[in-house]
Amino acid sequence: MKKILIVEDEEAIRSFEAINLKRVGYTIVEAGSGEEALAIYDSEPDFDIALLDISMPGMDGFTLCTELRKRSQKLGIIMLTARTQEMDKISGLMMGADDYITKPFSPTELLARVDSLYRRVGMNNAQQKKMSDEIKLGEFVLNVRKHTLLKNGKNIELTQVEFQIIEYFFLNPDVALDRTDILNEVWGSNYYGEEKIVDVNIRRLRMKIEDEPSSPKYLVTVWGMGYKWNSNN
Repeated sequence: MKKILIVEDEEAIRSFEAINLKRVGYTIVEAGSGEEALAIYDSEPDFDIALLDISMPGMDGFTLCTELRKRSQKLGIIMLTARTQEMDKISGLMMGADDYITKPFSPTELLARVDSLYRRVGMNNAQQKKMSDEIKLGEFVLNVRKHTLLKNGKNIELTQVEFQIIEYFFLNPDVALDRTDILNEVWGSNYYGEEKIVDVNIRRLRMKIEDEPSSPKYLVTVWGMGYKWNSNN
């Protein structure tokens, strides 16, 4: 069952999203506020994706995203916003969202972004790799079956997207990967969004894995190219 939680205080917009997603086979649960959404999730946490409007009275989308991410690293989260400011998009991603859509959007874009994230979430949850369970690089151990990353034996909580990015780097240590490579590998070649989503996720990952995120020694920038995982530490 493909299950989505739609959180939007404007009924007309919420109905538009629900109708279009139901047409292609998603099971929809609607909430008109962040508080209602959190109560729903706490009672039935078997959702694959949550669509969160940012601008809601009471608990806004940013706060709801943070609360949902505390409860699950596996839940796919897409932020919906009418704002055009870059900081709103970046803030949502830094709080744990996997993607964002700027209003107004077409049914085609909505379905494409939701389908893309659902494929990633579903693939990660059902993935059975034909390789060694673990990839060890220095003080890090990535378990591809359990979807865990350990640093000196301590678990680092990763979202689905973060895990896919780290896995891509671990499979290609010391190889410079440009943003397009990473975008195509993790988000897919048909991704509607912008390349900067890669940079924001790299920044978020550095905050989790680096001793000094502002001076990274593992996930390093290759100027004019992209990023690489430096295993020579």
